[in-house]
Amino acid sequence: MARHHHPVSVDYTTYQHSVENVLAALEADRVLARQSAILIKPNLVNDSRPPVTTPVSCCEAVINYVRACSNAKIVVAEGSGDAARETHEIFRSLGYADLKRRCGVELVDLNHEPVVKKEDSRRPFFPEMFLPEIAFTHYIISVPVLKAHSLSAVSGTLKNMVGFAPPEYYSGQYGVWKKAVFHKDVHQAIRDLNAYRSPDLTIMDASVGLAEYHLGGPECRPPVNKIIGGFSPAEVDRLAAGLLGLRWEDIPHLEE
Repeated sequence: MARHHHPVSVDYTTYQHSVENVLAALEADRVLARQSAILIKPNLVNDSRPPVTTPVSCCEAVINYVRACSNAKIVVAEGSGDAARETHEIFRSLGYADLKRRCGVELVDLNHEPVVKKEDSRRPFFPEMFLPEIAFTHYIISVPVLKAHSLSAVSGTLKNMVGFAPPEYYSGQYGVWKKAVFHKDVHQAIRDLNAYRSPDLTIMDASVGLAEYHLGGPECRPPVNKIIGGFSPAEVDRLAAGLLGLRWEDIPHLEE
């Protein structure tokens, strides 16, 4: 099968309809049918409501599509960066505990999963990296939201992978956030992390969009009104940057 390199964008109507349309346009059913274990990774950086975080209904639409074409075991996994709350509290606050009961999926806290050590001397920021074992046993569907970011310019699917970084190794002197080491050089850190493991497939909620800041601030006006999908995470994020009025060529972690 020829895999789509370029991302697909459709108008947002409902999550169920638009997510299904994006995945159908990508012919994702062919890929998903071959999987035995799928990890759906929303962006639940804290317990703020959408569009700061991924709406539970967006992830549910992804689950419904996967279930229609695959017998894979599905888990929904996140490792929140919130300094004061554990991921399981955020799952409960944002409706993911209800999703677990409704859809029969497992919820996984990536902050406390068993880890493996990976090494790559070519990586300037992370020549060695500790990541959860589950990142390498599951097909990863990243489900971020479209947001500008105060440090990385855009918070998209590549940055969504920061949730996999265990706080035991990546909290530190650069802030109270559980993944604070990334703040030292966020663009290179994102590039290095994704060199070890990047998403296999992305569905990005760009129905609203945050125009200036990843933890709040003004929403995009008018709303962006899109759902984006793609197999190339960099291409998805480049499209996302354009929707925020940014040039991806000016964002170091999105450079060729």
